[in-house]
Amino acid sequence: MWQEFHSVEHCGRLSGLILQGALLAHEISMLIDAAFNDLTGKIIGAAIEVHRHLGPGLLESSYLDCLHQELAAQQLRFDRQRTVPLVYKGVPLTSAYRIDLVVEDLIVVEAKSVERLLSVHEAQVLTYLRIANRPAGLLINFNVAKLLDGLKRIINPRYTGPNGVPPVPEA
Repeated sequence: MWQEFHSVEHCGRLSGLILQGALLAHEISMLIDAAFNDLTGKIIGAAIEVHRHLGPGLLESSYLDCLHQELAAQQLRFDRQRTVPLVYKGVPLTSAYRIDLVVEDLIVVEAKSVERLLSVHEAQVLTYLRIANRPAGLLINFNVAKLLDGLKRIINPRYTGPNGVPPVPEA
């Protein structure tokens, strides 16, 4: 009986659909990724400039103050300490989160000054991306000798677009 419902042909079609779904997800990810390369590049450049002048070892707030100056010099719009309310099962709660920076209303920037980045820091950025519905984020640890060693670029796999509609790659 199992063989009647799960023939080789049926499994082949199912595998094909799964592969198509995986390819579509990859294309969407690449589309989101490519769309923000320029903006994240500018933010990373600003962070490198700050790190070049200050070096490692300071408090996170010092780096953020200087990063604000660099972003303003590039005429990029940003919100500091943006409050994002927590909604649980459709009910807004009194709890809220504060995101270090949101640049051009698209990119979440979370600054750290820690010995090393941990998976919990990445999870924090992913959570901010999800609850704020932003497509991409940067996790920047300024407490490293070379800033690029303390940098992670994170894409929100649950991003639903500015109008709540997931972006679809062009054919």
